[in-house]
Amino acid sequence: MNQPLAGFAPAPVTARMENHGSHMLKVALQTGNDLLARVGSMVAYEGFVQYEPNPPAVRQIARDWVTGEGAPLMKCSGDGLLYLADYGADVVVINLNGDGISVNATNLLAFDAHLTWGVERVKGLAKFAGQGLWNTRISGQGWVALTSRGKPIVVDCGGGEDETYVDPDALVAWSPNLKVKGKRSFKAQSLIGRGSGEAYQMAFSGQGIVVVQPSEDSTDRLRFRG
Repeated sequence: MNQPLAGFAPAPVTARMENHGSHMLKVALQTGNDLLARVGSMVAYEGFVQYEPNPPAVRQIARDWVTGEGAPLMKCSGDGLLYLADYGADVVVINLNGDGISVNATNLLAFDAHLTWGVERVKGLAKFAGQGLWNTRISGQGWVALTSRGKPIVVDCGGGEDETYVDPDALVAWSPNLKVKGKRSFKAQSLIGRGSGEAYQMAFSGQGIVVVQPSEDSTDRLRFRG
């Protein structure tokens, strides 16, 4: 009976964060190296792991999530293996090497608690998106896990003069040093921008990457909000 299931057994730990399949995150927890994770994302754990929902440090920073775009976070601490998932979404693991990344709150699964992070409004989009767009900016030396509704694509903006355009509801994350502006396409409203409800896109330029998910249905952001 166990033989058919052998291929699904956890692999030996090789990193602080790594994928177990494409839809689950495995985190090696150690005392003193805490993790911040989306509330409700824990699916299993081994060892001694403690959870603290909405710890004081998170409350102080996340009060800027005034638009409801925030992801409720919990602090995970202890020694053991922790498995996280978000309704079967693909999991993308990133090892920050002193750099940073801007993440849509609804695509944020977990990150090392010692990283520097904060919530900020994306400038220049309010006239296109009403209240604008809020994101979580994370930087430092450590690990971050994102979710994507399907296998994402990572677009290298290349640092040239050409811009990369993305539907806001398909956007997962981007390099924070990129320049961002909104663009409205009046002549193609029935062809693009399905998820946003109107034909406007976010235009990125500069040196960096943009992570895009195949799902651009804005209802995903409500259905899968923690």
